[in-house]
Amino acid sequence: MQSIDKQIEKKIKQNKRGKIFFGEDFAKFGSPDAIRVALHRMVKSSLLIRIAFGIYYYPKHDTALYGYVFKDTPSIDTVARAIAKRDKCRIVPTASHALNMLGLSTQIPMNVVYITDGAPRRIKVDKEYSILFKHTSDLKRLSYKSQKLMLIVSALREIGEGRITEEEKIIIKNHFLTISERELNTDIKLIPVWIRKLLLSL
Repeated sequence: MQSIDKQIEKKIKQNKRGKIFFGEDFAKFGSPDAIRVALHRMVKSSLLIRIAFGIYYYPKHDTALYGYVFKDTPSIDTVARAIAKRDKCRIVPTASHALNMLGLSTQIPMNVVYITDGAPRRIKVDKEYSILFKHTSDLKRLSYKSQKLMLIVSALREIGEGRITEEEKIIIKNHFLTISERELNTDIKLIPVWIRKLLLSL
């Protein structure tokens, strides 16, 4: 019988680098306390990076060179989407985070906000950032087939009607042109009227 550490390490290495794991992914290997201790050892050995309580990352790169070890960390959006996938809920970035993701702002928010049809919660990430999931009952905002279009609509909501600049229109247009006609035809009824008029005029 392999030790808990060996079983967890085997499961981790069966996956591609860049995967996010949750403590409960290893529940079958032992008690919660035993798994937590084993994962702590994995972090100490640099096999995993702990990015939040109960959330771990199998880094894409771990190459020692001239005494240095180069590692990467996942984006906040990657972490948020992994949590949403685990919880079987939908999310969309809002506020300055949505603007930053589309290149409409260079501001990198320390507290990123998503609306969700799942449970509301705040998760501290990497001692510097936090992810806030805000529950919404407006399910139309989460029902887009096109993730890009959903993000564009969220960003335009943040800017506000009548406040978008010509420079922002150019950026939005470049993103909008990447959306397929099939996705647009499916999602167009979900777009608020003023945003729909703006997008179709670009």
